[in-house]
Amino acid sequence: MSRLRNMDEEWIPKTKLGELVQQGLITSDIKMVQQMTASGQRSKFKAVVLVGADGFIGVGSAKSREVGPAIRKAIDKAKLSVIPVLRGCGSKECGCGGTHSIPFKIKGKCGSVRIQLIPAPVGVGLACADKVKPVLRLCGIEDIWSKTFGDTRTSENLVKATFDALKQAHKFNFNI
Repeated sequence: MSRLRNMDEEWIPKTKLGELVQQGLITSDIKMVQQMTASGQRSKFKAVVLVGADGFIGVGSAKSREVGPAIRKAIDKAKLSVIPVLRGCGSKECGCGGTHSIPFKIKGKCGSVRIQLIPAPVGVGLACADKVKPVLRLCGIEDIWSKTFGDTRTSENLVKATFDALKQAHKFNFNI
């Protein structure tokens, strides 16, 4: 029996998480990267994909010589990296007990980029960088403040640092 499935065959989810991934939104960022070789430049396409639903988020990136395979590989990697997002109302100004923000300050990093996500009261919205907003919006966070450090022009690292921060929320250290 072949482990590879036919691309024409429709994917049928078998778990609740699979159903959420199938119904969830997928956003992607595609750019062309080049490698200099002795015979000239070799071009490849790199895709960064977000997969998520209310309370779950996954990030994947992949490179390929063509756009389509790069996107498909990135989607597969994003589906395999889905994590639950810890939500709550950790803002001292609000204290409503809802799930519109995060329960406490969390930090994440990727490369030279560091991000700190801070809980905000209801109505603030997503007060963060433009590349961070789709990540937070996709996992169901409505109100948040953020601080970024490092070379934040590297949008892939900024997205991955945000993903790392959301992952670090489950590893909270009370000795801080």
